[in-house]
Amino acid sequence: MRNISDIIEHHLKSIITNSPNGSIEIQRSELADHFQCVPSQINYVINTRFTVQKGYIVESKRGGGGYIRIRKVQIVSKARLQELLTEELIGESISQSVGNAIIERLLEEGLVNIREATLMKIATSRNVLTLEAELRDRLRANILKQMIAAILLK
Repeated sequence: MRNISDIIEHHLKSIITNSPNGSIEIQRSELADHFQCVPSQINYVINTRFTVQKGYIVESKRGGGGYIRIRKVQIVSKARLQELLTEELIGESISQSVGNAIIERLLEEGLVNIREATLMKIATSRNVLTLEAELRDRLRANILKQMIAAILLK
């Protein structure tokens, strides 16, 4: 059985997928009423499941007529995706959770299959990279950059 966060995430992703422009505008309180949960649960889902690393841009306007806009970032080209991932999102160092989010995005976009994604996660996990945290995060960044370059060349 899925938890409420998974259900909300699935609901929002299905609306975005069916949206002609790949974006939605929602009101947090209305969504909370719909799922009979507290508004902070909606915040949690948006803040953890709709991140830049996962391919989303979130904008919000507070106040009486406030809204939250979630937009799926479209991939223009493999070269631009590689630049975005390696230079802007990965950089010189990356945590395991952010690395895994990027790998999940590659999986969602169909650029890797489940087996490749699993291998990427294992190769960059703290169980394999048994070094001090700073060095481990730098090594993880280098490994991910090389994997992404190889994937996007195929």
